[in-house]
Amino acid sequence: MREISPTQNWILITIVLAASGVIYDLMFYSNQTPIIGAIFALFIGMPILAFERKVLFRALYRRIQKLPTFAFIITELLIYEILMSIGFACAGLLLWSLGMLKPASLLDLVIMPFEVFVYALAVCTMLIFVLRVRELLGREVFLSMLISRYRNPVREERVFLFIDLVDSTAFAEKHGDLRAQQLLSSLFATFAEPVRRHKGMINDYVGDAAIITWPLARGVKNARCVRCIFDILADIEANAAGWRKNYGQVPKLRVALHGGEIITAEIGVDHHKISYFGDTVNTTARLEALCRSLNRSVLISTELARRMNFPDDISCEDLGTHAVKGRGQALGVMALSSRAVTVLNAPAVILHG
Repeated sequence: MREISPTQNWILITIVLAASGVIYDLMFYSNQTPIIGAIFALFIGMPILAFERKVLFRALYRRIQKLPTFAFIITELLIYEILMSIGFACAGLLLWSLGMLKPASLLDLVIMPFEVFVYALAVCTMLIFVLRVRELLGREVFLSMLISRYRNPVREERVFLFIDLVDSTAFAEKHGDLRAQQLLSSLFATFAEPVRRHKGMINDYVGDAAIITWPLARGVKNARCVRCIFDILADIEANAAGWRKNYGQVPKLRVALHGGEIITAEIGVDHHKISYFGDTVNTTARLEALCRSLNRSVLISTELARRMNFPDDISCEDLGTHAVKGRGQALGVMALSSRAVTVLNAPAVILHG
């Protein structure tokens, strides 16, 4: 599947919004230049989408997310009304200053008609719904399900990254399951931005572990799958004081990377899911288990390591071949470390979580 950059994504959203304004003008103002509707739509809709995507007023959005559901909805509608009214007024004044609009009074420029508000709210709600569903499923899964790409099983090559929280069981026994869940929630939230930045997809959360995947060509390009790991680790290390304050410790991770051929298929009846089958997935899980016995935080199969060029600040230590449960052949293993992430270089006894 072709990569879509954040810039291309916003361009697509801009086109959809502008088109909705043109359609509105053609439906209700056939004697008006369509570009006027497009400008109004962009000024009304873009601030709302920027707010929803946490580009605009990010701190405010995080605050209202903590509200009860009913209060959250009411607050969002109020914010929508304010943003749309400001956008409408700005667009009207801009078009008036350019001589493209000649209203009976300035109030017609700055006060949004009710029917425009309802139409704009409907368009923005639809776009936000689609973006939320895409966010929930992941862009790749959303598009694949939309076009039924994996309705029939497909053979392809993928990279898999398994990340496991070390000593999570001990944390839960000491602090309780609720506190452990809060720690995992915060940790998994930390994964989101590096995964998005490096074009990966969080496939699943299994207990205290996350499974991240890339199409193989995309994952090895510029060593994205490796950069993703160390960006996550660097973020945790940079916020060590916050982790200690909130949870009494800094999370330690056990990480494994492997890639190869798998079968991808859409499964399920009432609940659909895209799943991956094959030795590659199982081998990655076994490699992650090797972290404990080899006393290493980040392991990568030699097979995958040879398919990419590592950044200068990443060093590899060849650990030879090791027998892997469920695999007939021994697996070549390398340990990765980064000069930018000191936590990986500190000796530690890694306990199974």
